[in-house]
Amino acid sequence: MCANLAAVPPAAPSVATALPWLVRLSWLALPFAAGPLLAAGLHERAEAVRTTASVGLWLVWALVLVAVLVPRPVGLTALRVAAPAALAAGGAAVAGAGEGPTTAVTVAGLAAAALVTVVALLPETGAVFVNGAAYGDERRLLLRAPGPVLAGPIVVAWALLVAGVATGPLLLAAGIWVAGAVALAAGWAVAVVLARAIHSLAERWVVFVPAGMVLKDHLALVDPVLFRRVDIEALRPAPADTDALDLTARSPGLALELLLLEKVPLLRATPGRRESRPGKTTRLLFTPTRPGAVLAEARRRRIAVG
Repeated sequence: MCANLAAVPPAAPSVATALPWLVRLSWLALPFAAGPLLAAGLHERAEAVRTTASVGLWLVWALVLVAVLVPRPVGLTALRVAAPAALAAGGAAVAGAGEGPTTAVTVAGLAAAALVTVVALLPETGAVFVNGAAYGDERRLLLRAPGPVLAGPIVVAWALLVAGVATGPLLLAAGIWVAGAVALAAGWAVAVVLARAIHSLAERWVVFVPAGMVLKDHLALVDPVLFRRVDIEALRPAPADTDALDLTARSPGLALELLLLEKVPLLRATPGRRESRPGKTTRLLFTPTRPGAVLAEARRRRIAVG
C-alpha cells in the first residue's frame, strides 16, 4: 500500500488550473440561480426586513467574491462559512415561503447553493486558498480538523456565527428595538470569537520548503517545527501498530508517519493549560486532508517515501 501511495503523481495542471475557476464561477452564479428562491422566501416579510436581508446578502456575496478572486487562508474561511449559509437560507426560504416558489426556482436555487457548498469544502479548494499566501518555492497542504471538533462543535459554532451576524439587523429592521440591539451587540461579539476559532483551523498545515518540511499546527505544537531533509529517513502511511508520537488530534483519515534519523526537539501544546510539554522524538504522526498529495510532494522534494 505504501508503494502505491508513494507513486501518486502531483495533481494534473488542468485540474489545478480549473478548480479556482470552478470556485469563482459557482460563487459568481449563486445570486442569479438562488436569488429568485430567496426572494420568494422574503416576499411576505415587511419591506424593511426584505431590504435589510437583501443588502446583507449582496454584501456577503461581494465580500466572498473578492476572497475567491484573490485566494488567501482568510478567504477560505469566509467561503466555507458563507456557502453552507446560502444553502441553509435556501432551505429556510422553501419552508418559509407562503405560496411557495415554483419547482424550477426551488431546484435551481438549492442546486446552486449545494454546488458551491460542495466545491467550498473540497480538500483541493483548501489547497488553492492556503497556497495563495505561500512564499517562493513553498507548498502548503492543510491538516485535517480534529475529530472531536468535526463530531459536532464546528457545526454548532458555524450556526451560532451565522445567526449572530444575521439576527440583530433583522430584528432591528422588524422594529423590535430592544431585542434587536441586544442581539446585535451580543451576536456580533460572539461571531467575532467564533470566526477566529473557525479560521484557526485553516491555519494548520504541513509546508514543504527547500530545506525540508515544516509542521505548523498550533493545536499540537507551540511553534512550527522544521524537519530538515537531511534529517528525514522517510515519510509513509502510518502502520496500524505504530507507537510514534501522535500529533493528529484524533483527526479522521489516513495518518502519515514521519521517521527521522535523529531526535528533534519540539514543544507540544497542551490544550486547556498554560504550560507546554517539551520533548524529542524520531517518529511522529500527522493527518493531512490530502495524504496522497503530501507523499507526492515529498517525493518531488527528494524526501524518501514508503
